[in-house]
Formats: sequence, C-alpha cells, structure tokens
Amino acid sequence: MLLTISTTHEPATDLGYLLHKNPAKAQTFDLAFGQAHVFYPQAAENICTAALLLDIDPIALVRTRRGPAGAGRSLENYVNDRPYVASSFLSVAIAQVFGSALGGRSKDRPDLVDKPIPLKVTLAALPCRGGEAFLRKLFQPLGYQVAAEGRALDEQFPEWGASRCFDVTLECVMPLADMLSHLYVLIPVLDDDKHYWVGQDEVEKLLRHGEGWLADHPERDAIVRGYLKRQKHLANDALARLLEQDAGDPDEGEEQHAIEETAAEEKTSLNTQRLGAVLAALKSCGAGSVLDLGCGEGKLLRLLLGEKQFVKILGMDVSFRALEIAAERLHLQTMPEKKRARINLMHGSLNYRDRRLEGFEAACAVEVLEHLDPPRLAAFGRVVFEFARPNTMVITTPNREYNGQWETLPTGQLRHKDHRFEWTRAEFQAWANGIGERFGYRVSFLPVGPVHPEVGPPTQMGVFTHA
Repeated sequence: MLLTISTTHEPATDLGYLLHKNPAKAQTFDLAFGQAHVFYPQAAENICTAALLLDIDPIALVRTRRGPAGAGRSLENYVNDRPYVASSFLSVAIAQVFGSALGGRSKDRPDLVDKPIPLKVTLAALPCRGGEAFLRKLFQPLGYQVAAEGRALDEQFPEWGASRCFDVTLECVMPLADMLSHLYVLIPVLDDDKHYWVGQDEVEKLLRHGEGWLADHPERDAIVRGYLKRQKHLANDALARLLEQDAGDPDEGEEQHAIEETAAEEKTSLNTQRLGAVLAALKSCGAGSVLDLGCGEGKLLRLLLGEKQFVKILGMDVSFRALEIAAERLHLQTMPEKKRARINLMHGSLNYRDRRLEGFEAACAVEVLEHLDPPRLAAFGRVVFEFARPNTMVITTPNREYNGQWETLPTGQLRHKDHRFEWTRAEFQAWANGIGERFGYRVSFLPVGPVHPEVGPPTQMGVFTHA
C-alpha cells in the first residue's frame, strides 16, 4: 500500500518540516496492523517527494482479532486485498504517522501550515466501488485535477475484466493539512469499507476532519454515509450537525430581520396578501399533499391546515429554532390526533437532495430564494425540480424595482438584511423560464400586492406546472 506526496514549492524540502519527517533518513513506525515506512525517493530544492509505505500482516490481523468486527477464521479472512490496496488502514496510518501535519502543526515552519502549495499525490491501487466517475465527484469539487488508470483483475487473464482499483494521481494547490484531511475521509468512502468498529467517535472524527469543506461538498450525503458504513443513526446525526454548520447560525438576528421586513411592507399588509396568493395557487392546482420549503414559524402551515383539501403537509426549514416556534404556534403537542396526522415538520437544507421531499403533489417556497447565495441557486433548482419534482411549484420573491416605493427603504437597499440578492421582474422571469425549460415545467407569473404602473408589484410570484 503506497502513498506519495510531492511538491515543487521552493525550497521543496520544506515538505519535511510540514510532515515532521527528515528527508535525509528513512523511518519505520509500528502500527496495530503492521508497519509504516516513510522515506523520500527524491529531495531537492525544486522537487521533493515523501512516500508512505504500509506493510500489513493479514494473518496477524485475524489471529489477534484486530480485523473487522465479527471476523471469523475462514480462508477469506487470511486471503484478501487488504495488504495491497489503499483503504482505511491508510487513513489510520496518515493520522498516526503524519498526525502533526494532519492537525496543521509545524514547530519549525509555522508560516507554511496555512499556505497553499503545489501538491501532487499518487495512490497505488485505490479501490473505487463507485467507479472513476465517483472518484472524480469526490475530489474535483475540492479543487483537484484527477487522473485515474484502471487495473485489470489479472493481467494474465484479461477475460476476467477490470478490477475496482485505480492508480490515482491528484494535483492541487492547497495547504498540506487540507489535502491530508481530504485523503483521511475520502479513501475509506471510495473503498466502502473500514477495518474497525464504527461508533459515535467516528462522527466526531468526520466532523473534525471535514471542517470547512464537507458541509458544502455536493456529494456530502454519500461521503457521510460511506464514511460511517451506512449506519443510519450515525449518518443522520452527522448530517444534522453539518446542516447547522452549512447554515452558520440561521437563527442569529432572525427576529430583528423579520421586524425590519415587516416594517418595510406594513402599509400594504403585503405578507397577508402573499400568503393568500400562495394558498389560492395551491388550492387551485387540486393538490392533496404539499411541501412548504422554508416554512419559518409556520404562518402558511396554519392556513394549509385550515383547508381539508390538504391531507399531507410537510414544513421544512434550516432553522431549528424556527421549527420549534412553528410547533408551538401550531400547538402540535395538543392537536387532535386526526389533524396531527396531516402535518409534519423537518429540519433540512434546500442545497442538498433529500428523499423525504419526494412524492408531494405541490410545493412552495415563499420568500426563500433571495436568502440563498446565488451560486447555490443551481443546487436549489435540482433539489426541487429534478429530484423532489412536484406537479406544481409556487415561488414568491421580492421585486427589487418596487423597493423605492417605501419611504423607510433607502434607494438601492435590499428589503431584508439577510437577502443575498433581489431580482427585477425581468431577472426573475429569465431564471424561472430557464428552470422550466431545463426540467420540463411551464411557468406563469402573477403579481402580489398593489401594482405600480411603472415598477410593478412589490412581490412577484411564479407558478410552475409540468409541461
């Protein structure tokens, strides 16, 4: 099992300071499952390469019961690929042999710890149970150039076909600690196996080594489930905590922001009109099940519960506090059983696919889009229109052109401090029509609130229906 790390940062031998391993000598470390050897095939001013070679004894693993939980003494426990492929053994070796580098510590060159440097990593015989495509999905979003060369099961018997292993080269420019963290987490995910018991402490390791990159990774859910060996309760715990990281603190300043937005729209009682317009659109489409995406404190949910047409209602929000308030205001704990069976609340994010959102006839996102960072709108589009795919989707968002009609809103200022953007009518229609064309929806646009002859309504609403 071989890992090499190279850099052309000058002087390249600074790699030794970062890894805490002297390029001038080879070193051997005893591990629970064998030995790790560190040496430098090349160490010059312009290029330096460190190699980590693992020598694993599969017989000792079985005899000392250091292998996977429940391992017996069948032949397959002795004859396997573990000594030869990159696996969770390599992750453990990285943590134990390069622990200081993984933790971002360097006594002699602290100035280099956080400095992005050119790195080239090679992994011999890396198992990729999801194939090369999955390998690329894991590493490319993190800024790596990926090269993968497939291996035959046995070169003497080409008819046996290809193995699941690849010789992989990864190139990037980033701090060494970041790269090691990526390897530590992703190697076991690609192998889809671990040689040791996975418990709650593995959640803590995942969150620690995934800090700063895992919450935003497009394959976050697959990474979490793979790293935790698909133990549902552990994965759900990790994902919930990552959602909190991803959202920062969604409750921070929320009450003050809501007060400011309400004050800006007070004269027209706009929120009441907006909720009424959305409710009317949902009723008219004939849906019996509906999603309120970004349900907040449950104002629309209360209206939906008042309509017997809606027999299945799900409110989702990224804020735990908002969901707690919604549960209190809806009196869920004391609600009659028959009525309570119609509604559920869930914590989640619109940036990631969630199968719990699938199967609903209608959905809505009321004043939600503008709270998303623009780069995440593409993810929102896929989550809602490609994966959840309701028959009808209702979206409302502020019309920026109207903002000047409020005396309390200075020219050029957004309506809410947490808004990342606000669209003009033309911008919203261009985005909505693009989404419709991509995912097979027709879009109709309706005004909400008093319509100004020049700048239009304060709120614009798009109703998406299957084409």
